[in-house]
Amino acid sequence: MQKEKVCSKKKCFSPEVIKRLSLYLRDLKNLQEQEVEVISSDEITKMLDISSAQFRKDLSYFGEFGKRGVGYEVSFLIRELEKILGIYRWWDIALVGVGRLGSALLGFSGFPQFKLRITAAFDNDRKKIGKAISGVEVKSLEEMPAVIKKGGIEIGMICVPPQFAQSIAERMVGAGIKSILNFAPVSIKLPAEGIYIANVDMACELQTLVYFLNRRH
Repeated sequence: MQKEKVCSKKKCFSPEVIKRLSLYLRDLKNLQEQEVEVISSDEITKMLDISSAQFRKDLSYFGEFGKRGVGYEVSFLIRELEKILGIYRWWDIALVGVGRLGSALLGFSGFPQFKLRITAAFDNDRKKIGKAISGVEVKSLEEMPAVIKKGGIEIGMICVPPQFAQSIAERMVGAGIKSILNFAPVSIKLPAEGIYIANVDMACELQTLVYFLNRRH
């Protein structure tokens, strides 16, 4: 199950820190493409609308990466963040549910910059099974355990209706999946230890925006 705290060799911190590190890495790579070599904490935090103190604190959990009065070397910081986030090798993903959302994720071009790739896709629709979507052949759910085990896949994505999400998650974990990104609008509960689940409910996220918008009015 998802833990409240994550620990490095230095200290423990909130999982939100890891999410921010991913955002830092994304923006640093954009800066690198613009041939920016050195950046200050103030400059990078303006891009993310957070304080420079928060940026420095997030990095401090893992070491010292900048020079006072000079800033951060972009290429060096990118390499260090990739080490922290585990982006030193490619990570394969198994996706279940090749509907509109699942198909869109299969074609999403943003995964490779984090060394992520969907290498297996599954569905129970016979019309989809055997077809290739964005270069990935859709297989039947019955084949899922064998494919995951053979490929040593540890990350799963769930894009199925809510009533099927729990059973799909259990089958994924049984096959060897260690982390799950769940897009179904339902909370998944798993008894297994060491399994990380991230839930993405777009309707709830939008409702949060509506709440703050309504407060302004």
